[in-house]
Amino acid sequence: MIRKAADQKTESKCIRNGNGETEMHLIAESVDELYGKGRLFNLMVLAPGNSIGEHTHEGDNEIFYFLKGTGEYNDNGTIVTVEPGDTTVCNDGEMHGLKNTGDVPLEFIALILYS
Repeated sequence: MIRKAADQKTESKCIRNGNGETEMHLIAESVDELYGKGRLFNLMVLAPGNSIGEHTHEGDNEIFYFLKGTGEYNDNGTIVTVEPGDTTVCNDGEMHGLKNTGDVPLEFIALILYS
């Protein structure tokens, strides 16, 4: 199967009471496409100043791989600057959040897998 860029689904919503909306380009459109091993595989875009609110993962983990921009990643209460090429992992039972602190969109790949 090939999904052309023009056919890719895009959604925008506020995530976990963050500031503003997160633009989500669905790479995998269903749990079936991830063979039941996960629930999300997206290209995410946060506009400057926008954020994903702090939250704890239960029953899954989330991996971010950063492509463009800079941000502040909350890793269980420790704030770390993230930039292109960085990877973050939030395991089951851990907390994280993310804010775009730069002046350009923060782009990253997000993957959520079941524990």
